[in-house]
Parts: sequence; C-alpha cells; structure tokens
Amino acid sequence: MIETVVKSIRYNRITNSRVVLLKELSGERYLPIWIGEFEAHAIAMELQGVESPRPLPYDLMRSLLTDLEGSIAHVIVNNLSMDVFYARIVVNVNGRTVELDSRPSDAIALAVRAGSPIYVDESVLDRAGVNLEDDDDDPAESQKTTPAEDKPTDSRLDDEKLSIFREFINTLDADDFDRGRGD
Repeated sequence: MIETVVKSIRYNRITNSRVVLLKELSGERYLPIWIGEFEAHAIAMELQGVESPRPLPYDLMRSLLTDLEGSIAHVIVNNLSMDVFYARIVVNVNGRTVELDSRPSDAIALAVRAGSPIYVDESVLDRAGVNLEDDDDDPAESQKTTPAEDKPTDSRLDDEKLSIFREFINTLDADDFDRGRGD
C-alpha cells in the first residue's frame, strides 16, 4: 500500500468532468480518479475548511462512527478493473476491524473528514499513476507510465483504456496543481 494525499480537485471545462488527484507521499506519481460533481464539492469543502449548513452524508457517516465509538483506520483504493476504481473503508469498532466496499470518491470524502490516511494499492498506482513535471514542460511529454512491454497483454489493453485519463490530465490547467492539501 502506498500512502497518498489529496493534492487537488480538478474541473475540466471542455468535458464538464471532475477529477481528484491523489499524490503519493514518498514519490512523484499522481493518481487521477474521475468523480461526480457532488463528491468533488464535498471533498473540496473539507479541504478548504468550509462547513456545510447541514450535515452532508459524509458528516453523518463520521458522526455515526464516532457515536458508536468507532474510527476509520484508513481507506484504500484497492483495485482497477475495466476502467473502474474500487475502494475499501477500513473501520475499527469495539476491537473489530471491518472493511466496507466503497466508491473511491465516497471513501476519500470520508477520509478527509476523519483525518484518516488514504492508501492506493501499488498495482493500481503502477497501472494508472502519472508523473506531472514542471509547469514549463509540455504535459504530453511529462507523462510517465510503466512501459507496456513489461506488462502482460491484458495490461496493455488496460493502458489503452486508461489513455482517456492521460488525455484528461493534459487538458488540466497546471497553475492549479499546487492548490489543495499536502505536498
């Protein structure tokens, strides 16, 4: 497992899409995950310290866990299959550890509220992670991925499918990469 932080929430005006960028703590790779508008808003509000006038579902989940004397140990983006990311929320309650299946966007929104670590399985980061170089560089040249010849045939197909993520990253405004939380 590789620990990451939410580097930023990005919006692409051309595709009207939102993406959360997770950055590995001890490296230079980013993991772009497309998320919905509501989830992006919920994560951004927490990162910016903005309180909702009424509890959002993630606030409710955190309150439920706290009232039940539970805690979120961590979340992990644990799988990528057919262009879909999967996540698990690991919860400690009364001496038991429970893993809950989750969409990554919901797991991340809950983790930022609880101050819990966000991990990414190494195989997911190897397959879908990208490197973002200095702002002066051409974004198309700054992408680095694991060479396809080192992967089995199925992974080459996944790389081709993941190219849409890389194209999306190329459309982002590089000035906003430093906005968000963590380094």
